[in-house]
Amino acid sequence: MNNVLIAFLFTLVAGLSTGIGSFIAFFAKKTNKKFLSISLGFSAGVMIYVSFVEIFQKARTSLVGELGEKGGAWATVGAFFAGILLIALIDKLIPEEENPHETKMVLADNEKEHPGKLMRMGIFTALAIAVHNFPEGLATFVSALQDPSIAIPIVAAIAIHNIPEGIAVSVPIYQASGSKKKAFLYSFASGFAEPVGALIGWLVLMPIMNDVVFGVIFAAVAGIMVFISVDELLPAAREYGEHHLSIYGLIGGMVVMSVSLLLFM
Repeated sequence: MNNVLIAFLFTLVAGLSTGIGSFIAFFAKKTNKKFLSISLGFSAGVMIYVSFVEIFQKARTSLVGELGEKGGAWATVGAFFAGILLIALIDKLIPEEENPHETKMVLADNEKEHPGKLMRMGIFTALAIAVHNFPEGLATFVSALQDPSIAIPIVAAIAIHNIPEGIAVSVPIYQASGSKKKAFLYSFASGFAEPVGALIGWLVLMPIMNDVVFGVIFAAVAGIMVFISVDELLPAAREYGEHHLSIYGLIGGMVVMSVSLLLFM
């Protein structure tokens, strides 16, 4: 039960970091593009490295132990790409203008928009991010449930990439309504989808949890995290105009992740 509580708290921290984005949006005169570029690249590096080196391998070990070498290997690869397909479908179903992947220049552009359009943009962005964060919450929760030492850098990575999402929600709502409280609440609520995803996932999956189910979920989590990294984090980092900084951040994230895994061996 303690592991479940820790996993849920980790997921809560990762999801509600959208509130940090709101805070930054209210008090920063402009976006620090270099910091965002490095941070988003760093998050991608952490998530890609841990997905392939740790999560995918643990999933394979679990599935091979139950299904045999060949069956377990095929199941691991299938679940990995199923995770990618799931998050890709979620992205496809969200209209481009409300997709959280398309929010990079929000601080610079929103003041030109009509208040009614801004309000609609903010609300739909909040809904889109909530849908998008649901599987992220399950991914964080399952990782933390299996091994908290793995989950800590994952939580940090997801929290970092949720900060620009919080900005994307709060800025248009604040510009439209003039209410910091309303903007913060919408931003906060969009991030709350992550712990909700974790809770629903736990309630549904725990009664049927075994080594096969765990292996499939863990492999799918690896796929989800890789897709988020290459489809969202790296393109967003480059859009801030700091290509090399995003790559340095990527490599730095991999280095930090690799060292942290070695320290907890």
